[in-house]
Amino acid sequence: MLIVHSQHQLAHRPGSFLSAGSPRAHPDIPERLDALKSGVDPNRHAMIEPRDHGERYVRLVHTERYLEFLREAHAAWRRLAAGSEAVIPNVHPRRLTKDNYPSSIVGRAGYHLYDMSCPIMEATWPAVLWNSHCAAEAALRVVEGSSASAYAMCRPPGHHAGADYAGGFCYLNNAAIAASILRQGFARVAVLDVDVHHGNGTQDIFYERSDVVVVSLHGEPQSFYPFYWGYAGESGAGDGRGANFNLPLPRGAGDEEYLEHLEVALQKIRASGASALVVSLGFDAYERDPLSWLEITTEGFRRMASAVAGLGLPTVLVQEGGYYCPDLGRNLAAFLSGFEARHLSEVE
Repeated sequence: MLIVHSQHQLAHRPGSFLSAGSPRAHPDIPERLDALKSGVDPNRHAMIEPRDHGERYVRLVHTERYLEFLREAHAAWRRLAAGSEAVIPNVHPRRLTKDNYPSSIVGRAGYHLYDMSCPIMEATWPAVLWNSHCAAEAALRVVEGSSASAYAMCRPPGHHAGADYAGGFCYLNNAAIAASILRQGFARVAVLDVDVHHGNGTQDIFYERSDVVVVSLHGEPQSFYPFYWGYAGESGAGDGRGANFNLPLPRGAGDEEYLEHLEVALQKIRASGASALVVSLGFDAYERDPLSWLEITTEGFRRMASAVAGLGLPTVLVQEGGYYCPDLGRNLAAFLSGFEARHLSEVE
């Protein structure tokens, strides 16, 4: 398994976010990367730095106006008379239109940052751009055929980011970038999101497209973030009707219930005719994750990975959630071993 990782991602260090009206320590700390790396076996896995791809591949997914905002927001914010160290919106629009776009950085922050979990600091833009390079590099290696599978050790996560918005700790949608690159070599691509939260940004990006099938297992959104997306009835629109498939899970669901739902998801991917796969890989479904909602065990992640590998598709694994806890590296090691044990035989 090829693993792509960049030290530049460490520079993004958010201090806190607002939860239920109270400031909380931000769970997406740089130490997550060290914890994940502890699950990598240097005797089995090649770890490489990505190339600098500039903005070539993020433009496949995100609007130019949004990318300009991410590049320039911190400097503009610091020019405000009372501007804080981090860009954090204090106003959000009730209705968004493309024509009513504020000139004020305060208004633009509310336009593009749909919640208060994505502070933008001086180091945020270069860090998240290098984060996207990891996903792009992993996908390029699979498209080029130099690797049957690759894992992008991305941090921060990306699946809550839409074409022109950030939320849920996510700024650039790494899974969507990887899927867009895979589309250059494969006629149809599937995105399987196994993070405990629904990947609303990924859903939005591909909602009206039939060439990228999006399938998600996640905590039921009536009482769990992101609340407004992820319902079973959301099946795509226009050309994408039927190409979006959500499988919400009740609080406390464990390995057996999850794996039953996963088999339904895999059947959907098989039926779609997809010839390549992106996995939005979250470990926050773990029973002892700081943001836990489900109760997946370490062995459950191994079984999950084996089932996914059974698709026998060229695959890019893109790290999403899974927050700092003593077992984060073990969970990654279990997933990689479960995936590799079956994937090699399936693709040969």
